[in-house]
Amino acid sequence: MKYTVASRGDQLSNDLQETIQTRLNAADLIEDTEEPDIVITVGGDGTLLEAFHAYTHRLEETSFVGIHTGHLGFYADWIPDEVESLVTHIVKTPFQIVEYPTLEVVIRYRDNNSSERFLAVNESTIKSTEGSLVCNVDIKGEKFETFRGDGLCMSTPSGSTAYNKALGGAILHPSLASIQLSEMASINNRVYRTVGSPLVLPQHHTCLLKLLNDVSVQVTIDHFNVSLDGKNVDSIQCRVAEEKVRFARFRPFPFWKRVKESFIGE
Repeated sequence: MKYTVASRGDQLSNDLQETIQTRLNAADLIEDTEEPDIVITVGGDGTLLEAFHAYTHRLEETSFVGIHTGHLGFYADWIPDEVESLVTHIVKTPFQIVEYPTLEVVIRYRDNNSSERFLAVNESTIKSTEGSLVCNVDIKGEKFETFRGDGLCMSTPSGSTAYNKALGGAILHPSLASIQLSEMASINNRVYRTVGSPLVLPQHHTCLLKLLNDVSVQVTIDHFNVSLDGKNVDSIQCRVAEEKVRFARFRPFPFWKRVKESFIGE
């Protein structure tokens, strides 16, 4: 089996990375940063998200497992004291593959009629950097509403516990092939109205955000800013992607247990 280890870069994470590499190499596993079967991340959820974006071209072949060296993560579910156990599992135990939905984001530009396609594990956001964002929200090719406000967040079920939750969105189990649209400070008065509630769209529904006013916007994919390079965004199309992110599971790690431990406690 081919593997690679990605570290957050702090001393503890780097030391654990070296330990894992030493143990796996001694067990005759092959270290391969180009075509790994499994990517082991050491750091936090951000480290795993970075690893995901480094291997979006081979999601059908690569699985991820994370060790958290900070706070308990939703993706990084092993702790430093369990590194030896994890290495033993990787060497000796066939692991279970758990697949989570990802978000497909297609950004179309006004300037040259070009477009770019992205995948997100957590969410994509669009925000105005000056004044209010005004855009039509189309669902399945029909106008649903005109949004006015700070911005919009489109999240995956696994990302529903991140920025989406802070915006008042629902927590969705990642077995649901869906996406969720949540508002950021929408303007609602006698003149302007939105539904005012998060929308959960199933796999076969496409959401198109069509910009109506000429403002500068910031678009993010997970926690990465999309470099617009002076290009004017015309629309953003979102839907459940065909690709899924694959996690290597060596033991049960129920989603609702993670939610409880992260937000409620033991």
